[in-house]
Amino acid sequence: MSATRDLHDLGQSLWLDNITRDMLGDGTLAAHISDRDVTGLTSNPTIFEHAVAAGDAYDGSIRASVEAGKDGEGAFFDLALEDITRAADLFRPIHDKTDGVDGFVSLEVSPQLVRDTAATLAQAKELHARGDRPNLFIKIPGTPEGLPAIEEAIFAGIPVNVTLLFDAKQYLAAADAYLRGIERRVEAGLNPQVASVASIFISRWDVAVKDSAPEGYKNRLGIAVVQQAYVAYLELVASARVQRLLNEGARPQRALWASTGTKDPEASDTLYIEAFASPLTVNTMPEKTLIAFADHGKVGEPLARDGGDSEQVLAAFEAAGIGVDALAERLQQEGADAFQKSWDSLLEQIATKSQALTA
Repeated sequence: MSATRDLHDLGQSLWLDNITRDMLGDGTLAAHISDRDVTGLTSNPTIFEHAVAAGDAYDGSIRASVEAGKDGEGAFFDLALEDITRAADLFRPIHDKTDGVDGFVSLEVSPQLVRDTAATLAQAKELHARGDRPNLFIKIPGTPEGLPAIEEAIFAGIPVNVTLLFDAKQYLAAADAYLRGIERRVEAGLNPQVASVASIFISRWDVAVKDSAPEGYKNRLGIAVVQQAYVAYLELVASARVQRLLNEGARPQRALWASTGTKDPEASDTLYIEAFASPLTVNTMPEKTLIAFADHGKVGEPLARDGGDSEQVLAAFEAAGIGVDALAERLQQEGADAFQKSWDSLLEQIATKSQALTA
């Protein structure tokens, strides 16, 4: 049995953190589904930036958008929705088989809206309506300004992938926004089954402290942060608040481990996949990491339900002068800035191609 099948059988969903028009057209994504147990897909501005820059696969879509009088953001969402809806259709059998638990694809709102609650909500509604797929997640950042938009989107019945979460505190704030939206639906007599995942980013923790980690603690901070978040997740799912909603027909928001590609060339290329094996969760991974794990990964003991040695690890970093709470806030801001930079570069690429294609 393959490592990917072992992880799937443990109860964790394997999602691909990548999308390109080529992989949709040449059967690569279909092969990941059939051969490597992939049951969902995520995207972000950086992924689309690289995809558009890679060749001419999107030139036809860009030309069509220009001819329709669209540019910049409008042209991007046209081509993104083409890819995302094709991927959603590939995953639709999984979504149907699991009765709406799995088989999702994700499309992110514009990073330019990260501090604008009303505009984020409006765009989430627009993109979900245009996508017109039951297995489409709209990604909304779990920033302070994003939390009200998450609640309102859930109340409106829009499945949400909460992105840019970095620790247990940020996760719980996002989970509370999700639960408020579900509770309001119950009070209004609406169907409480609105799917959501909460994406906690991992590898950026270890990148941030690679030159300042205490002796013997290299590449351990990200794992410790996830251990803490996993405890918070399990406690929330077992809480009276969530149990009441489950009794009304709701389903729990699943934790998703994101940014799980290993950045340290000296570390195992499957480090974060093997460390985060855990039921009722999702692990979304870069294509390179997925292939590596399918080739030589191993599933050992599941993630500790009691936090394991995370308290000791976090204490060691605090003793070394690394404020973990402050670092989580910094990483969230840096993550938002990175997506903004990719977004700007993406729109520049589309503008350049638009000019060339219409010259």
